[in-house]
Amino acid sequence: MTATADSSFTFPRSYHFPPFFTPQPTIATRDAQLAKWSSLIVSYCRHHRLWRLSVIEAIDTSLFYNATLKKRLKLDDAREVLDWMTRKEGGERAEWVGKEGGKAVCWVYWRRPEEWAGILSDWADETGQKNTVLTLYELTEGETTISQGGWSPIVDSYCGADVEGDFHGMDPDILQKSLNVLVKRGKAQVFGSEDQQGVKLF
Repeated sequence: MTATADSSFTFPRSYHFPPFFTPQPTIATRDAQLAKWSSLIVSYCRHHRLWRLSVIEAIDTSLFYNATLKKRLKLDDAREVLDWMTRKEGGERAEWVGKEGGKAVCWVYWRRPEEWAGILSDWADETGQKNTVLTLYELTEGETTISQGGWSPIVDSYCGADVEGDFHGMDPDILQKSLNVLVKRGKAQVFGSEDQQGVKLF
């Protein structure tokens, strides 16, 4: 892996070869290409802590445009990659925002809501926050979640890298999805109005 103009992020080797930006003609090579693009998008969003990705805005960033090669993934091709990421074969690592088509913005799940649910539950257990009423703001913006004091890195099963399980600053919609998973598991109760919601983790 080598660095590019985005000096804070290290891109994979495939990013530096022109064919990476052109859909491959055979099924086997195309599937491998989609998997590589998916891994890149997930890693990039995780590194920059991007919860949502606007395809139109991202198409001009280093994620989809290699300035050195002067190669860009076309808008329709980027949407195809993200579409693949929403399906089971793509690990369900993305979800389009809104049900009425358009495919303009998507959530990118460097951790799926089910995975965040487990992390939230473990955090509550390790920090003595179980059976304590917390506001959603406290969960994502409170001082107790800034560093999650003393947490060991968690191995990311998708990208094969050690990353912190830090949910501080989480997108509120993804937080809701994650808490809904815990509610269904009988491990959380969410109550209150939309802008004043609280949660108790069991």
